Amino acid sequence: MHTVVVRAALILSLFALGLVFSPAMADWSLINMTRGVTESSQQIYGLHMTIFLITVAIGVLVFGAMFYSIFRHRKSRGVKPAKFHHSTAVEVVWTVIPFVILVAMAVPATKVLIDLEDTSNAELTVKVTGYQWFWGYEYADENVQFLSRLDTESDKARQLGSGIQPASVDNYLQNVDNRLVLPVDTRIKFQITGADVIHSWWMPDLGWKKDAIPGFVNETWTNIDEPGVYRGRCAELCGRDHGFMPIVVEAVEKDAFQAWLAERQGGSVDDAASTAAIEDESEVSDAVAAR
Repeated sequence: MHTVVVRAALILSLFALGLVFSPAMADWSLINMTRGVTESSQQIYGLHMTIFLITVAIGVLVFGAMFYSIFRHRKSRGVKPAKFHHSTAVEVVWTVIPFVILVAMAVPATKVLIDLEDTSNAELTVKVTGYQWFWGYEYADENVQFLSRLDTESDKARQLGSGIQPASVDNYLQNVDNRLVLPVDTRIKFQITGADVIHSWWMPDLGWKKDAIPGFVNETWTNIDEPGVYRGRCAELCGRDHGFMPIVVEAVEKDAFQAWLAERQGGSVDDAASTAAIEDESEVSDAVAAR
């Protein structure tokens, strides 16, 4: 019977590991962390999966031992319980082993966290400001700044009585009027703050989120590996329209980014309007803070 129980535990362990590494599970980003498109996000994903597998292994061992003991030493078999209340060896083992496991998990995790905070050697700096209920972006030293709001189609469809079916709108509530355009293969520093209340700039594909706190600047960095369009949102409850301030990052090749930047630096009516709106929002925020 002992052999049967051990085999059953091994089969269940292999089944669980098979699910984790199966192609189907790899695509289930809704129930698992995304791999992302940066070196940092890949490191975080690797840590996540490593710690997940460690906890699965611990769970299999603990529950396997528990169920084996319950079955093997049941009263109906005439087994009598052991009568002891102290074992120094057992106490040392169940203290030392968890300590070693926790240290083994903490060391690489700490290295990744420290790396995320190292914003030195940045090739581009982007200031992100959270407003109720949209985002402001400013490319430091590039004379480019603009606001990014929920796209018009989504904004219309979300209104009661609009007659527009949300399902008919592409990327409903996940699109914006002005995307944050960034170059690939470039070390980019983010300076994130808030103008009114606390927001949180969350981009899963970059592997991190940072709170946007009024009067305080949080910093982090990224280096995007692959061109593409990546979507995120505000992850801090910030008022009435918290659910309607998505984030869209468009990563492009360096040449395309320079061309886009030159076009923006050339100025347009939209750019002027965005700059004026940012200044107005800043004045309102300052007035509110002074009350």
